[in-house]
Amino acid sequence: MLAWLAPIAVLGIVVFVHELGHFLAAKALGVYAPRFALGWGPSILRWRPKGSETEYVLAALPIGGYVRMASKDDEAAAMLEGGNEEAKPDAEKDPRWDPDAMLPHGPKPVPQDRWFESKPTWARVVILLAGVTMNVLLTFSIATGVYSAKGRSYLPAVVDSLVVGLPAARAGVMPGDSIVALNGASIESWADFQAVVSMSAGKPIAMDVRRGGSAVTLTVVPDTAEGANAQTGAKERIGKVGVWPRGTPAHVALTLGQAATAGWETTWEEAGAIVGIVRGLFRGAVSVTQLGGPIAIARVSVRSAKGGWESLLALIAYLSINLAVLNLLPIPVLDGGQVLLTVAEGIKGGSFSSRTRENFMKVGIAAVALLFVIVMFNDLKGLALSLLGKG
Repeated sequence: MLAWLAPIAVLGIVVFVHELGHFLAAKALGVYAPRFALGWGPSILRWRPKGSETEYVLAALPIGGYVRMASKDDEAAAMLEGGNEEAKPDAEKDPRWDPDAMLPHGPKPVPQDRWFESKPTWARVVILLAGVTMNVLLTFSIATGVYSAKGRSYLPAVVDSLVVGLPAARAGVMPGDSIVALNGASIESWADFQAVVSMSAGKPIAMDVRRGGSAVTLTVVPDTAEGANAQTGAKERIGKVGVWPRGTPAHVALTLGQAATAGWETTWEEAGAIVGIVRGLFRGAVSVTQLGGPIAIARVSVRSAKGGWESLLALIAYLSINLAVLNLLPIPVLDGGQVLLTVAEGIKGGSFSSRTRENFMKVGIAAVALLFVIVMFNDLKGLALSLLGKG
């Protein structure tokens, strides 16, 4: 059961928050939004509260969602980023038909000033970016909440063991040494230590350590080794000194303000990591074989759920910022591409022709379809290797 519920819950929350952003912005700016759907495909549940303009839909395939908005290209309320249903129920065929409602729920036409295109450029951009904004806020809120509840965890820069013959051992580092500064700059955590060492291959580092009650300064020159970039996964040359840390994390309680600062830093760092991966893909430094899709997300979701609420929340936060950053790519069917088209129309002083828009969308659909094929191939390959005990 967990194998089904965890992925649905994780993806459902991330997608719901994204679409909620579009929906709230559209409503606030006066755009008619007759449908809010979570999922794709056949509807499982439909509900339109009495007097509401919007029908809320839960669909069969939990892989996305959309907000349908009124458009000049479809007065029956063409959607902005979802399927283009032609649902026009009538009293004889569908009890949901409302004689007092606007299309598609009733016979009344949608006023032109409620169309998406009728709004000024800035308003349309706000609506288009609202989903991304909500995903960023979700990541920030989760990170802040975890920091507030658990404090900041870190691994102290204390040496547990060394590899004989490697730089740290040759320099005289000993088990139990607490590393307090590198090249005169204070450090606190093992991550701080690793960051300096990895960037200092072949370069001497002045290492200040506390040994018992004494202060000792040593000089270590990291060896050059091949490793993976922490953000992009691309291979690069990094420094290694041959030491292992003591595996006892320390915790520091944070005030709400400190937790919010740490939450924003984490959100920014994760966004930067995703941008780095995208750059690496375009430059060829990161292989497309490293990309994962729905199956990979499902497998990670199950592992995270088994690891406890903190692990599951961390996955939701990471997928949310992933969705935010990737949606900003200038691909026509994504928010970034729609923003680009909207701004271009604003500069032009009018809408592009239907043919131009159609060609624009075809390019985007082709790009997304290609990406989907790649990630599904990677997913299926990884699943096969896992079942064979090789992954």
